[in-house]
Amino acid sequence: MAKRKIVPVVEENPQSREAIHGRGASWSPVNRFEKLHVDLTAVDFVDDDPETQEKARRATQYFDDKTKTIVAHNQSPDVGFEVSINPYRGCEHGCIYCFARPTHEFLGFSAGLDFESRIMVKREAPRLLEAELSSPKWKPQLLMMSGVTDCYQPIERKLKITRGCLEVLAKFRNPVAILTKNRLVTRDIDILSELARHNAVVVNLSITSFDVDLQRILEPRTSAPNARLNAVAQLRAAGIPVGVMVAPVIPGINDHEIPAIVALCAKAGAQFAGHVLLRLPWAVRPLFEHWLDEHFPERKAKVLDRLRASRGGKLYDSRWRKRQTGEGIFAEQISNMFEIACRRAGMTERPKLSTAAFRRPQEQMKFW
Repeated sequence: MAKRKIVPVVEENPQSREAIHGRGASWSPVNRFEKLHVDLTAVDFVDDDPETQEKARRATQYFDDKTKTIVAHNQSPDVGFEVSINPYRGCEHGCIYCFARPTHEFLGFSAGLDFESRIMVKREAPRLLEAELSSPKWKPQLLMMSGVTDCYQPIERKLKITRGCLEVLAKFRNPVAILTKNRLVTRDIDILSELARHNAVVVNLSITSFDVDLQRILEPRTSAPNARLNAVAQLRAAGIPVGVMVAPVIPGINDHEIPAIVALCAKAGAQFAGHVLLRLPWAVRPLFEHWLDEHFPERKAKVLDRLRASRGGKLYDSRWRKRQTGEGIFAEQISNMFEIACRRAGMTERPKLSTAAFRRPQEQMKFW
């Protein structure tokens, strides 16, 4: 059977002339799977001048995701896990650089504004997870939360789907790793502490910058940098293994902050750290380029030139082992700066979690 041909990213004019407060993206590029697309900025379509039109604020909408399975599998050799849970599809945090944006196109949405304002919610995630772990087919192993989108995005405060999944994981004592940009993770310290007793949890706080002005436009609905630093301290004080991800590193935007981020996080209690070079797959590229036009037009050429120098002359290289760190002189400088910062801060290796305490409660009941 012939492989389905994927339409490359369509070159089009952005549908906006200015940023939207509280959103990372300010427009919706064409979905590469669409057979019909109307360019709202085309002169033969728009009656009013888009520069004089008042931009309406995009409200967030939530939709029920009726998925029948909750555990996703991958064979990527450079992500550190084989199975993951994502309670939400799309992410209101609105990080302009998010590599997961193109996944929204599979739903018929755009990787732009739709990704951060039309969120699919998996209400049945805890029940589905318990059924998965109860099956004799389940092999106890590290399970990642936020493998794609953030499991602690704003709506989690109300719906508590992530907390429900953690309760299930604690019940079975299955190891879990969490990656988040939201201090809401501290709400679940009680469950995380229970998992920590069995060497079955590790939390990574992603911190991109301590420049609040940059954070507000780069990742607008994430927790403030100092709030994330406080979350690191709270988790460590509770005896929960915690690290920091300096991700993404954007040459010419936040790369100079690497030493300070690592040092401050280590002082707060972070035990290990990692970094990822900016990735621009599919529609993320035009979104990020337009973001540069909106906020850093004077730096655009420098940023993109350094990315190309780190990606073999392209803005993105999807090769395994290369997509996370890049190659070339600028990528090497970033890696060296990061390694030196970690040594100075006394960072150690990421702890290896254990499946030794895994149990199936229903099987234990048979002995009573």
